[in-house]
Amino acid sequence: MSDWFASDLHLDPSAPEIAARFLRFLAGPVRGARALYLLGDLFEAWLGDDDPEPAHRAVIAAIAAVASSGTLVYVMRGNRDFLLGKRFCDDSGAILLDDPAVVTAGGTRVLLSHGDGLCTDDRAYQRLRALVRDERVRRSFERLPLEARRRLAGEARAGSREHLATASEYITDVNPQAVSALFTAAGVGTMVHGHTHRPAVHEHTLDAGVGTRIVLGDWHGSAQVLRWDETGWKLVPCPA
Repeated sequence: MSDWFASDLHLDPSAPEIAARFLRFLAGPVRGARALYLLGDLFEAWLGDDDPEPAHRAVIAAIAAVASSGTLVYVMRGNRDFLLGKRFCDDSGAILLDDPAVVTAGGTRVLLSHGDGLCTDDRAYQRLRALVRDERVRRSFERLPLEARRRLAGEARAGSREHLATASEYITDVNPQAVSALFTAAGVGTMVHGHTHRPAVHEHTLDAGVGTRIVLGDWHGSAQVLRWDETGWKLVPCPA
């Protein structure tokens, strides 16, 4: 049986074609899979589990159908949907993964991460990341009226676009030392992450040998997803 890995769908009501693509992915390649891993930024903005947005609810229902069919669905929080919580998991049937997490795919131990924690050269972003992942901050944000959360999320996205437009490319990519440290701490030889929107396969020289880092693509681009079964892994394009 196969395991599938995807990241950075950035689902948004203003881009229904991405949601349609994801629904076809769930109904096609994922059908009958052992597990599906969604490694962060499933949504462009997740305002909280109480958000009634119909487009998001349709996606949640589709994920729930996959989980009900017997496929294990795992979801990791990203920088755009860090408020995913218990109600989302209850409604979708998904299991929330810590970041990072070590799982077994095709008999191999694999390290999974969204990837933003590896971009340590972007110090301004790392300060923001630590803030929004603070449980007290999360609870305070969730207590705000939905419209206030929507306004703040829009301001945050605008700030993110401005930051990315002016930051050097190396700053917004992963730091090699951070990657090596995470490989060593986890004691694995393969890592899968997203976040950078730069799909590729990288080899890292480690004290214990060579580590393979597989970077998944975003769905507003080539949508490179990962399929893993007993024969090994393969990066494949998700059909438009």
